[in-house]
Amino acid sequence: TDHFWVSPQISLADVDTAKAEGVTMIVNNRPDGEEPDAPQHADIAAAAEAAGLAYLALPVTGAGFSAPQVDALADAIAAQKAAGGRILAYCRSGNRSTLLWSLASARAGGNPVSIAAKAAAAGYDITPVRPMVDALAAAHDD
Repeated sequence: TDHFWVSPQISLADVDTAKAEGVTMIVNNRPDGEEPDAPQHADIAAAAEAAGLAYLALPVTGAGFSAPQVDALADAIAAQKAAGGRILAYCRSGNRSTLLWSLASARAGGNPVSIAAKAAAAGYDITPVRPMVDALAAAHDD
């Protein structure tokens, strides 16, 4: 979206590039140690701080997504959007970041069809979490 971008694993140099592109917050959805040669949480956090960017670690493991993760991302999206900021979320491929975004968007009242279409336009399929997207969107409408 205009306010939320996803990416595969970023490098430390990508932090400055993201800032130059208008990113104001980086969200790390990758657990430390998943790929030992990749920059880890502390590395990206330090680079974000040095660049003057907000940073949020919400690592997603094979256990799936938790309600606190969805809530935290929804809150971060709302805050950054209200401030005119942009979020860059990353994981190994961008898929977990997209799935978590879809859940957070539904929790915030997004339309599931629109959410799925935006993800698909970016090359991601939210089918694995679509029932939860529908449930979160319906709960928001109640």
